[in-house]
Amino acid sequence: MKTIKGPAIFLAQFMGDEAPFNSLDSIARYMADLGYKGIQIPTWDARCIDLKQAAESKTYCDEYKGKLKDIGVEVTELSTHLQGQLVASHPTYDAMFDGFAAPEVRNNPKARAEWAADQLKLAAKASQNLGLKASATFSGALAWPYLYPWPQRPAGLVETAFGELAKRWKPILNAYDEAGVDVCYELHPGEDLFDGATFERFVEAVDGHPRANINYDPSHFVLQQLDYLEFIDLYHDRIKAFHVKDAEFNPTGRQGVYSGFAGWADRAGRFRSLGDGQVDFAGIFSKLSQYDYDSWAVLEWECCIKSPTQGAAEGAPFIASHIIEVTEKAFDDFAGTGADEAFNRKVLGL
Repeated sequence: MKTIKGPAIFLAQFMGDEAPFNSLDSIARYMADLGYKGIQIPTWDARCIDLKQAAESKTYCDEYKGKLKDIGVEVTELSTHLQGQLVASHPTYDAMFDGFAAPEVRNNPKARAEWAADQLKLAAKASQNLGLKASATFSGALAWPYLYPWPQRPAGLVETAFGELAKRWKPILNAYDEAGVDVCYELHPGEDLFDGATFERFVEAVDGHPRANINYDPSHFVLQQLDYLEFIDLYHDRIKAFHVKDAEFNPTGRQGVYSGFAGWADRAGRFRSLGDGQVDFAGIFSKLSQYDYDSWAVLEWECCIKSPTQGAAEGAPFIASHIIEVTEKAFDDFAGTGADEAFNRKVLGL
């Protein structure tokens, strides 16, 4: 067994216009002072990283790592959630997703998807130059608008959607394979990969590609009412990244999983700060440790009630308290007899 690394924190939800959240140096120092040892980098925010330069210059990456090391943190993964979303996007969402893309490819879905794929490939090379082994992202979605089959889906619609999704992702996965980096899809409602079944369908469509892996986030499974502990039993060999995020599900006579278009604070299922929700993190950390997960535990803060500053301050000690220093010896070693094969045969009466 191996010990999980952490605590770490995803910077995306904390970046802002005011100090210390408006530059990499200042936010890294802020998080280090709170007790975080790692930071996950949103690659779409130029204040956090110059993705193109990181992909092209090992010197840039060495200096980048050195600066963060002096502050007291290191990079856990690069995040390409927004770019990954644009690899495949149903036209229904074009207007809303255009803001994620570079200005020159907006209002042009084909150019936007090509730009997104190029961004992912840059992130693969940048991850390699930074010495990283995994990267977190979204899959994008073509089939999501047809999740609930009314009117009935045309025969073969889902198969066609996943075939196209695989076609778009296969070259990206190959680029990550060349870089020696895993692509870790956050399984998330709104994406075509949102649970174990859809992930399996995608892995089959990309011919079992070894770089198609999972960024495990139990909060999205609580909102779907999926067994997030059994999920680890089923897919632990593909879990290569971990977002530590809490959530709760409190159905009423008025709303359930779909939550009646309510805002986040009024939904039956809602994200919470660590320790304020229903996620069994003791069970999660135990299972991940049992299955030799040895990468980072990264806080992703998304709470509908608590402030991000309080959530971040409470998150580091929460994660640290859940990290298990795995044992290197069995608890009953003291009773060992040092037996050999001959002794074992004698015990068995052979």
